[in-house]
Amino acid sequence: MNEKFYLGIDAGGTHTDAVLLRGGGPEKILLACAKVKTCHEDIPSSVSEALAVLIAALGMGGANILARTRCVTLGTTLAVNALVQNKADAVGLVLSAGPGLNPLHSAIGNHVCLVPGGLDHRGLELRPLEIQKLAAAATVWKREGVSACACVGKFSPRNPAHERLMAETAAGLGFSVTQGSRLSGALNFPRRIATAYYNAAVERLHLSFLNAVEKALVGAGVRAPVFLLKADGGAVPLALSRRCPVQSILSGPAASVMGILALCPSVRRGCSLLLDMGGTTTDIALALDGSPVVERDGMLLAGRRTLVRSLASVSVGVGGDSLIVPDETGVCAGPLREGPAMAFGGGRPTLLDAFNTLNAPRGEPTAGNTAASIQGMAALSAASGLEGQGAVLAEAAVEDGLKRIQEAARILIERVNARPVYTLAALRSARGSAPERIVLVGGPAPCVGGRLEKRLGLPLESPLHADVANAVGAGLTLPTASLEVYADTGQGMLRAPALGFEERIGRSFTLDAATARAKELLVGQLAKEGVSDTFVEVLEAELFATLSDSGYGSRDMRVVCQAAPGLAGRLSPE
Repeated sequence: MNEKFYLGIDAGGTHTDAVLLRGGGPEKILLACAKVKTCHEDIPSSVSEALAVLIAALGMGGANILARTRCVTLGTTLAVNALVQNKADAVGLVLSAGPGLNPLHSAIGNHVCLVPGGLDHRGLELRPLEIQKLAAAATVWKREGVSACACVGKFSPRNPAHERLMAETAAGLGFSVTQGSRLSGALNFPRRIATAYYNAAVERLHLSFLNAVEKALVGAGVRAPVFLLKADGGAVPLALSRRCPVQSILSGPAASVMGILALCPSVRRGCSLLLDMGGTTTDIALALDGSPVVERDGMLLAGRRTLVRSLASVSVGVGGDSLIVPDETGVCAGPLREGPAMAFGGGRPTLLDAFNTLNAPRGEPTAGNTAASIQGMAALSAASGLEGQGAVLAEAAVEDGLKRIQEAARILIERVNARPVYTLAALRSARGSAPERIVLVGGPAPCVGGRLEKRLGLPLESPLHADVANAVGAGLTLPTASLEVYADTGQGMLRAPALGFEERIGRSFTLDAATARAKELLVGQLAKEGVSDTFVEVLEAELFATLSDSGYGSRDMRVVCQAAPGLAGRLSPE
């Protein structure tokens, strides 16, 4: 009865995977795994079906074993898939300015309102907000179907008063609201704009997913604490994730990275290129000596930097279910997806069907109903006026898909090598990291591996359980969280913007005291969410001496701390 069980669930655009792991030590044993189709119209049914398959695989008493689960961790690509396919929610972006550049230079989207007014760098009001301008813009946005707002004020971490007023006004007009300073306390206005915008864009989808999974878990008798993977490879309690959906936009890529680290001993040495091909996207990342590379400058979404700490990764709209679209310029595979490959009952040929068409005559790996793939490719080829009974079209589609994966990998490697490499394990000053191997996971991996290896010119391996690597990574990821705290002895105030927390401090308050208070607040917040025995590390601790308008000296401090991400263990070889 002292056995420890861990449940990992990954909900992707094509499949929902689940694994049940057992083990109290560093070596975990995979007891059962499940892979079912994701029903986007009914996510609870997909998760419930995956859990039912797990119970059946466990045999007699399976439901009781599942009910004894100690921890549940989720990963999902639903949000990043929505962004890649331009299916995220429209957002009304509300900005207030202060001294410096015009904030409209950093605006995103088609619905932007600049509210006159602003604060200075100390958080003191220079000009009151003219909030009535927001009401006029909101009326137009409502007619255009916008229901979410992101409200961001310059210098709001120093004083959120203007941002709060904008948020309260938008909420009063019926919008769901993201407040920029509640997501990060860092003083980078353009990145805070991007962070708030993308948080608002995926919030509805994110909350719907969490509600659905919670419902399915309760229905299966699972009462364990539930966590969700963040973009940095750590997991947070659902209550914290609900307050900051943007942190989990790259949850799926993070899950695949953590899964590969748990499954592949080879990545513990040298540089490895990590690829996870799903149905909608291929997620690409790097690892050095067994530790994933981290984005030093914040998560990158659609070319915009955010204030979200994340693993260095890129998602390209190429997956096994990517539609093949011939046109006058050639053949394109993805980023659109309308359902499964014809090999699995779909109605239109996809990239997986193209691989099946090329691999079958050569005796190379295929998936599903190969005859359906070949027939579908031949029909599309004939309709497009091409020759070769589908083989020419398939070759062109595979070439397009692999070319875009190769280009995305090249861009990621160059981006990482443009600055010293930062891994979860340590800060490294080495440059010029070049991949020595490829590790490929995901459902289509057996069909794709041979051609991808030739295309990239590197040895490639796909580990055992590659098709459920994301769920394995989710199941083994440790809980984590981070917190930024600001202290200003001139104003006599300490703030933790992400918690909406403020308290008075004295003029003698020190950086050491700010650091201790930041760690105390983070440990306390995690304890409220059921997470205990966490090791909190300090990532940044900065102090700036300032002078007030009256000539009095003061200290301006910023502390960033986190409960360190990592794995609870590795999968035992079978």
